[in-house]
Amino acid sequence: MNERVTLIKNAKVVNEGTIETRDILIEGEFITKIAESISPKNGDVLIFDAEGQYVLPGMIDDQVHFREPGLTHKANIETESRAAIAGGITSFIEMPNTVPQTTTIEKLNEKFAIAKATSSANYSFMFGGTNDNLEEIKKLDPKQVAGLKLFLGSSTGNMLVDNPEVIEAIFSSTDLLISVHCEDEATIKKNMDTYTERYGDDIPMHFHPIIRSEEACYLSSSKAIELAKKTGARLHVFHLSTGKETALFSNKIPLKDKKITAEVCIHHLWFSDKDYENKGAFIKWNPAVKTESDRTQLLAALLDDRIDVIATDHAPHTLEEKENVYTKAPSGGPLVQHALPALLELHHRDKISIEKIVEKACHNPAILFQVEKRGYIKEGYYADLVFVDLNSPWTVKKDNILYKCGWSPFEGTTFKSRITHTFVNGGLAYKNFKFYETKYAKQLTFDRK
Repeated sequence: MNERVTLIKNAKVVNEGTIETRDILIEGEFITKIAESISPKNGDVLIFDAEGQYVLPGMIDDQVHFREPGLTHKANIETESRAAIAGGITSFIEMPNTVPQTTTIEKLNEKFAIAKATSSANYSFMFGGTNDNLEEIKKLDPKQVAGLKLFLGSSTGNMLVDNPEVIEAIFSSTDLLISVHCEDEATIKKNMDTYTERYGDDIPMHFHPIIRSEEACYLSSSKAIELAKKTGARLHVFHLSTGKETALFSNKIPLKDKKITAEVCIHHLWFSDKDYENKGAFIKWNPAVKTESDRTQLLAALLDDRIDVIATDHAPHTLEEKENVYTKAPSGGPLVQHALPALLELHHRDKISIEKIVEKACHNPAILFQVEKRGYIKEGYYADLVFVDLNSPWTVKKDNILYKCGWSPFEGTTFKSRITHTFVNGGLAYKNFKFYETKYAKQLTFDRK
């Protein structure tokens, strides 16, 4: 069988802080040449003229919940990975709070098997730490698993790790990157008791960031950082939501040398507490969307490199579940299809450059997780590429939402930018709202000892 050869002409290539018009030659799964002009070789070559379009490395989303196994009425790996590639995300790292939880190597391997059969995007998984699975953690192959996930606040799925001795033992026993959800359980419980006493189950949604407060976040994240410094663990703090927490992180050394890193999610950069009135439970996340001031400070920390990565925390629930009263409406929402369009909208508003978007959503996750040969447009790297038209407006509507849950917090929003093509490992997987049957996805591997 002849190897697939693709030539992309006249692309505005966004890579490592530059935008340059280049041709890109793809042979099989890999980029083999990038130059000002490349002539087609003899034989069958698929040619794409990207004139006027930006070509970005595929985004690497380090935090998604695709709900499989066990919660597939909300989502599954097949549906959500399709939505991801339509949104320019070519690789994802999925979280362990499924049913059953991914807290044994057996359950981890079952997830890999599902993804191999059904995923449209490249895939890996986090392994869940619990109060009693340290021995399993020690057996993990660091080249095959993205990292460890600890819930230090019981966000979803009863995976709270609340034994200080266990947490310290985990931090001391692994070289794997440890990602943490930081919210202080005692603070949240106290706040929750106050508001349920006042309102019962039907607490007005705008109290969510007061119940899951700045104090709850800061207390937990500062404690996790203190422990990481004490044990030398490699700590990554997921989904910062407060300006106060940004002071805990440094931009003094390059990302590759950092032992303590941070992430911000799309919803915390886009929404504020003023949106609860219109959006209600559709923007109920843990940690909560907070004030406009928090949003401004998070963006500032992203731009000055105290925050290293942008992710989605894609976490769908059904409309029926979301339409419950406050105490019964689950936290989380779907985001992978609309993350890059939302970031590009912030670019149109002069809040962030395209080069910075690529750094934080493509390059940095690859550095942080030591992902092999992805996250950049470079010769010898996998051809995970996204074509973006910055001037092709479209509106998010029910009939173009690809998530299994069928809704989006962005419904009714008009984005100026459209993702037109997505290549996964050199194969055209998506073009203008059309998917191709061939799946090109591969398991992510990691360049670790």
